[in-house]
Amino acid sequence: MDQLFAISGYIVFLATSAALYGIFALGLNLQWGFTGLINFGVVAFMTLGAYTTALLTLNDFPVIIAVLMGAIFAAILGLGIGLSTLRLREDYLAIVTIGVSELIRLIANNEEWLTGGTFGVKNYPLPLDFEPNFFIKLLLIVVLTLLAIYAEWVLWRSLSQQWRQYHQIQGKSFQPRKPISLIIWGVLTTLLILSVYIPGTVALSNYTYKAGLMLLALLALAIVYAGLEFLVHSPWGRILKSIREDEDIAKALGKNVLWYKLQSFMLGGAIAGISGAFFAWQLTTIYPKSFEPLLTFNAWIIVVLGGAGNNAGIILGAIIFWAYDSLTRFILPQLGMLTQSQAGAFRVMVIGLILMILMVWRPQGILGKKEELTLGK
Repeated sequence: MDQLFAISGYIVFLATSAALYGIFALGLNLQWGFTGLINFGVVAFMTLGAYTTALLTLNDFPVIIAVLMGAIFAAILGLGIGLSTLRLREDYLAIVTIGVSELIRLIANNEEWLTGGTFGVKNYPLPLDFEPNFFIKLLLIVVLTLLAIYAEWVLWRSLSQQWRQYHQIQGKSFQPRKPISLIIWGVLTTLLILSVYIPGTVALSNYTYKAGLMLLALLALAIVYAGLEFLVHSPWGRILKSIREDEDIAKALGKNVLWYKLQSFMLGGAIAGISGAFFAWQLTTIYPKSFEPLLTFNAWIIVVLGGAGNNAGIILGAIIFWAYDSLTRFILPQLGMLTQSQAGAFRVMVIGLILMILMVWRPQGILGKKEELTLGK
């Protein structure tokens, strides 16, 4: 029984990580995948959201207000970056975002009166840190069940749409019977969802704070995903796509391209700021070194892997990324051929190799659309 709880606890950690990275990457996907804005410093927005949430809750602000303020400050940062760079070429935006991310990290590292410096921020209030009764536990399990059903529906719908689009491009009529590749992907995603749902149910029945945080992160991911899906399929989202493809056409149609870019950059930054709150809650203590450029690299991996311009692909990319992370953490030490530092470097090297193969075999990602690929602009 103890081993079952230990396994479920590790799965809860992975599910929380995948959810907060999914939110993080969805913000980047709005900027890059839908608008074509290169952001190589997206970790700066997460840092701002994490520190704002932690510091405000330490000063007795309600948690929801602290998270919203973190998102607002991240959006303001996006506004400042956008106003100074979006009129210039895209490479200037990439350079500025890298510099801003390092600037935010250095401020957090040196301004001890505000952030605690290298000592970090500790003992801030955590959400859902309580002892629920039986009926509250049952309600939490019901919410997790609904989220699992919603995730399954989203992924199956996206896979089906990919198959329809493939047949339309090939000039073939759509066959109701799904191909073997679609069935394989569907089975794999179903197994991944079940591998989270079952241990998550066990963890919620034996409630801990981490189980509650997992459920809250998954719920936030579902809300952010649903909101972005509504936005990107609205006229506003179609304008963003037109800007990504050729902003001169959008200008010719009378659209204020700079204003739409600012909206996308600010909203993407706000979403990344929300993910920072969950990152702070997961760590329970935050330090400047917690927000290294590797977090930006991980977000880009998820976007490229899942498919830029496809929100469901981002969720799938986050699941696959953390599934790979967990498997390699367990398997490589068992082989006994690599030291701990060598194993870490080897894991990153394999990720790079996978990305290289993906760029050749399927550059649009697993669920991305090749006709919307912006790399060849």
